[in-house]
Amino acid sequence: MSKPAVEEFNGIYLDLSKQPGKVKFAEPGLAWKSVAGGQSSSLDGEQFLQCQWSRGAKGHEVKILTRDSGVLQLDGFDAEEFDRVQKIFKLFYGLNLEHKDHALKGWNWGKGEFGKAELSFNVQNRPAFEIPYTEISNTNLAGKNEVAVEFSLPSGGDETGTNGHLGGARSRGRKGGAAKDQLVEMRFYIPGTATKKENEEDGEDKSGEGSEEEEHHNAANLFYDTLMDKAEIGEVAGDTFATFLEVLHLTPRGRFGIDMYENSFRLRGKTYDYKIPYDNIKKFMVLPKPDDLHFLITIGLDPPLRQGQTRYPFLVMQFKKDEEVTIELNMTNELLEGKYKGKLEARYERPQHSVVAQVFKGLSGKRIVVPSKDFVSHHQQSGVKCSIKANEGHLFCLDKSFMFVPKPASYIPFDNISVITMSRVGGAVSASRTFDITITTKNGTGEHQFSNINREEQKPLEEFFQIKGLRTKNEMIDDSSALIAAALKDADMASSDDEEVVAARADRGSADEDDESVDEDFKADSDSDVAEEFDSAHESSGSGSDADMADADAGADSDPPEEEARPKKKAKTSK
Repeated sequence: MSKPAVEEFNGIYLDLSKQPGKVKFAEPGLAWKSVAGGQSSSLDGEQFLQCQWSRGAKGHEVKILTRDSGVLQLDGFDAEEFDRVQKIFKLFYGLNLEHKDHALKGWNWGKGEFGKAELSFNVQNRPAFEIPYTEISNTNLAGKNEVAVEFSLPSGGDETGTNGHLGGARSRGRKGGAAKDQLVEMRFYIPGTATKKENEEDGEDKSGEGSEEEEHHNAANLFYDTLMDKAEIGEVAGDTFATFLEVLHLTPRGRFGIDMYENSFRLRGKTYDYKIPYDNIKKFMVLPKPDDLHFLITIGLDPPLRQGQTRYPFLVMQFKKDEEVTIELNMTNELLEGKYKGKLEARYERPQHSVVAQVFKGLSGKRIVVPSKDFVSHHQQSGVKCSIKANEGHLFCLDKSFMFVPKPASYIPFDNISVITMSRVGGAVSASRTFDITITTKNGTGEHQFSNINREEQKPLEEFFQIKGLRTKNEMIDDSSALIAAALKDADMASSDDEEVVAARADRGSADEDDESVDEDFKADSDSDVAEEFDSAHESSGSGSDADMADADAGADSDPPEEEARPKKKAKTSK
């Protein structure tokens, strides 16, 4: 019986592709091409390791597991084509097409099994769903018995895995590039303990209990460690070029170790670990903190770092200004003189923030952004202290943007600014010392308000806005005019003694509380006497004559009230 030269199927979707295509099976392998054109891919038949037939999203699916731990999905076959596809795999590749039924009960509890290429969640010994390791970007222990699994996102919306060469070399997250809505995280609750068997590594054969050791572990921790190993999240391929221990991060909060690799860097914390490709770095800024004691390194990421449901588009690290480190890069001379010539040095001995910045720049190729030389604050600093709502931080003026750190880290490019409004908000006392600026962005996309800026920084900021050609609006001038008009109006209305007292109270603020308490405490008989004593002492300029006191209150006997008032004061003093 002769083999057919080529078997062809239409309307087949490759790895959740947006458009269907045509797949051709031949003895050397398979090839797929989109009906829309442009996208095509192929896979060598020698890479086929295992194949499965199951129900899929578009019809029936053929899943091919490759020798380099890749997973290829072909969806859209009709149920009647099973026999034909089974025959093709038997004749061309010598593989048996396994028929696999999925669990359809809808249960959310089951058993997780780690295969060679994917994690399978089984319900009653049937798979409910599978997750290829290539689609997992990160995993963390979200609690004592909870493991969070984060899925890769495609760098571009059009990337769907059809890059011409499929398998383990495929970029992570390309399968998810087809849909508008994408699953980005899944959490597993794993209670109790689990047993891990470890074979003895000694060369001698041991019988009985000595051949294997059973170790009891927290089930969630064991699941986490196994997934880290299978998905190659922890130790990435290649050596660590440099390591920085216990670096303080303000966003996200905590201390993380930083491992630098050739194409990515890893943050190692007590609870969370992250592996971030250098391609995700969009901005890299070194900002001197206005306290003259620290430097801030701010890294802008796209896609953002995710910790649970919180997204962090910026990493903010803090270093002591005078803390020096000595480090030698774990890199061969050939690599230093070749790929990284003029970018990296074999040995660094300088402040830590400078070493971290230079190593990041050399490995990632990103430009380091520093504050603009056109701005110097009143205190000769590169940033001004201010607040976003209740969060205090510093606003830095860069050459092409504003940057507020640490939380919430906010980046505002100049070309997206419509107008900057300076205003005075609050009472009379605070308004005279501080002011606010509100940055309104173009196209009505929103605004950023920075409050409690020291009044001394108004002039340097206005000069910087003028240099950069930013449109400004100063509402503080209008506020000053309103205050002057109000003061003149009060002066015209102050014709009676009562109005003068009210005006004095408005000016003195809380200082009038003493006068009010005196009136309440000394009503009735002692009220006029205390007033006479106070008035006479003030008007006599220290004479203290009884005649002047008698003139202040006609016909009143001043001696008895004076004698009664003095013992009361002595009694209060003795207490």
